[in-house]
Amino acid sequence: MKDNDSAIATAGIAVSTPDAHAAGDPGTAKTATAKGPGTPKAVTTAPGTHVGRGMLLAALGVAAFSLTFPATAWGLEGMGPWTVVMLRSVLATVPAGAALLAMRVRPPERRHWAGIAVVAGGVVLGFPLLTTLALETSTTSHAAVVVGLLPLTTAACSAVRTGARPSRTFWIASLVGAVVVIGFAVQQSGGVPNRSDLLLFAALLVCAAGYTEGGRLARHMPGWQVIGWALVLALPVTVAGAALALSAEPLELTARSVAGVLWLAVGSQFLGMVAWYRGMAVIGISRASQLQLAQPLLTLLWSVLLLGERLPPAAPAAALAVLVCIAVTQRTRG
Repeated sequence: MKDNDSAIATAGIAVSTPDAHAAGDPGTAKTATAKGPGTPKAVTTAPGTHVGRGMLLAALGVAAFSLTFPATAWGLEGMGPWTVVMLRSVLATVPAGAALLAMRVRPPERRHWAGIAVVAGGVVLGFPLLTTLALETSTTSHAAVVVGLLPLTTAACSAVRTGARPSRTFWIASLVGAVVVIGFAVQQSGGVPNRSDLLLFAALLVCAAGYTEGGRLARHMPGWQVIGWALVLALPVTVAGAALALSAEPLELTARSVAGVLWLAVGSQFLGMVAWYRGMAVIGISRASQLQLAQPLLTLLWSVLLLGERLPPAAPAAALAVLVCIAVTQRTRG
């Protein structure tokens, strides 16, 4: 991943990165000029290269996130919900903080800290807590389809926050995808939203805000620094919360519960966010958010393979409809 742009700059090479062009057409050709010893060389990247890389990074982030709910269900087999949430964040801060120290990264400018606080509140604390509490009474397959509304909420939050104006086709395809997801969720819950649904809907809002701010900040700093500083900022809360949770909730460690929390910390909370924020910085928040339409389908697959849940009968039809929506939204420009 080309997230260590600051380290490249210190080596005496000036590089025009995708971040510098994020507000424009991500498919524009970029030029890197070597300024070190020897004859200067200009290297032009073919149009679309950065877009393809951004799509790949965002897709890797979605793949990592698709395992979040099954990993949470594993964690809940041996720990309480508050323990799972606080431990995952504390553990994720270890590699993030180590990377910040090893790279000698300077703290962000003062103007960026408010956005980092939104990321911390949305994706470090809010979304994990609300979804974990929901999974106490909800299956992972049901939660997956409800959270399938995240692309639409992220795109809407992005439009409000950044002034982005996605095309009409983009919004129509997004709304169709949302209707499919809502219909699927209602069918699964018997037509009556319950407590877990309300928690999941609240999680959508805070996560959309965190994704939007993270994507915006990733235009000014590498994605791994965005989530790294958010984890560091939340550390006083997560450490205190972990201590309280461990003293108040039962703890029966099993191989699956430990593996679940470790994946949540390293895969979902850190590495997945690194790829996701970098991808959003390259291809734009609205376009990247639509890749998440595939996330509930992947989570359904993991719920069957890892948890033994029965695949809902409507899943194939929902899968086809969602994939069509993805194809349409990816052909439009926000």
